[in-house]
Amino acid sequence: MDTSVLRTGPIRALLAAEVISTTGAQMTWVALPWFVLTTTGSATRMSVVIAFEAIGIALAGFLGIRVMNRFGARRTMLLCDACRGPLMLVIPLCHWAGALSFGLIAAVAFAVGAFTGPHFAAQRVIIPELLGEDEGVVSQASALFQGANRVTLLLGPPLAGVLIGFIGAPAVLVVDAATYAVAVFLLAVFVPATKPLPQTEEEDRGFRAGLRWAATDPLFRAWRFSLIVGDMAWQAIFIALPVLVVTRYDADPRIVGAMFAAFGVGAVLGNTVAYRLVKRMEGLTLIARVSLGQALPLWLLVFEVPAWAAIGVLGASGLANGLINPSLHAIITLRIPPELRATVISSFMTVFALAMPIGILGAGPLLDLLGVTPVFAICAAIQTIVMAAVAAAAVRARRAMPLEQIEARAA
Repeated sequence: MDTSVLRTGPIRALLAAEVISTTGAQMTWVALPWFVLTTTGSATRMSVVIAFEAIGIALAGFLGIRVMNRFGARRTMLLCDACRGPLMLVIPLCHWAGALSFGLIAAVAFAVGAFTGPHFAAQRVIIPELLGEDEGVVSQASALFQGANRVTLLLGPPLAGVLIGFIGAPAVLVVDAATYAVAVFLLAVFVPATKPLPQTEEEDRGFRAGLRWAATDPLFRAWRFSLIVGDMAWQAIFIALPVLVVTRYDADPRIVGAMFAAFGVGAVLGNTVAYRLVKRMEGLTLIARVSLGQALPLWLLVFEVPAWAAIGVLGASGLANGLINPSLHAIITLRIPPELRATVISSFMTVFALAMPIGILGAGPLLDLLGVTPVFAICAAIQTIVMAAVAAAAVRARRAMPLEQIEARAA
């Protein structure tokens, strides 16, 4: 089934909806802060708006568990996109009517974030509902969706910059609202309702139930801790990259852009290779072999290398990230019993979202206190330790697999 994932109509519709709506969301990530900054003149207010959306994503995880258990993945995605579209219209319409306040902007940002979190979790759950439980097939679909998401990171912000110059930031938010309407249409028309999964008792499907199950599975337990700590380090790295450029490369903004683009391009290339590779190589083996490739190149950023080398480092790390993530996400998803999948994934993503601000908020004081070189050394060390732990856990899990399961997966 090498190409059947792309030939599946519902997957193509989901992929199109993802590209369109997420490109719009990436445009808003530029347009909304720009609008706040230019209308209020306050960088603090701009950061508050961004923080409110992030808080909404984190806190919605508690409610999102019950929403997805009640409505299912497809209806949850429809609900989230149907709500995010009109919410995006509130800011430009109130601005044009002269009735917009900063409090209303912050409230809209929080609400948009609250509907974004459950949508992310539902997208993870709906893939095996549509394609079945085969790890290779789910890994291929994960590679497609992750690659599409990385492409929107490359398309959305530049497109927003161009459109802001032509039509203004409020009108860009209207474009984003329209992308959600298109996504709702694609989901409603081309993605069929899936068969309801068997459900556990109501009291066993809350946030704590998700955490309890995660604590019982040794691979999930090891990966959960490693991925959360590792992503906190990534947040710190991304915050520190502009400081690195100011310190070493004459504050050239083109180099900052090239660094972020290099990671994105590397990740897309890795996703593309993974799409083919996961049908020939068992996922745990791929993860064990490639994980450290994400961390080890980062050590070069500790040294004063030329700008082209620093850009290459981010590209190499992104390539490894793109190679392992599809299998990693597929294995995590499929290890969870179907009846608990929505609960566990939503719980995991909630903890994940709550932990991410630590890396963002901790990077600034560390950079001021220690300087850029020690911070990159700390982040490279953390990445190396956690990715080694991810690889080791994959090796242990593969050794624990029954021989017939390994042979069936390799067939």
